[in-house]
Amino acid sequence: MENTISLRSLLEKEKLNVINFLDWFLNLRIVLKQERKEYVIEELVPNDPGANAPRAEKDKFKKHMDDMVDVGCLMLPTMTPELQKQHEDMVAYEMIQNLKEIYEGQAR
Repeated sequence: MENTISLRSLLEKEKLNVINFLDWFLNLRIVLKQERKEYVIEELVPNDPGANAPRAEKDKFKKHMDDMVDVGCLMLPTMTPELQKQHEDMVAYEMIQNLKEIYEGQAR
């Protein structure tokens, strides 16, 4: 837990704003990689496997959904209030895709 707290502090240093997307995104990826949740921002939200699906499929789906909530709740507080309002109804994958569109081509 101590490593998680210290790495998460990377995201608390400076909120995402119009000029620091690349740095913010790099820090987010570092934190998510350490927490083994980076896949949530890289993979589409999976389809619900349904009631008749094998237990392993249901468990994988539930883990993805739980991790998606965790990552979204990690991301939102690291954004400016304006960006929070724009992204509060999105899941983590959608947030990242939208932010990439907004900041595509941003120079360092």
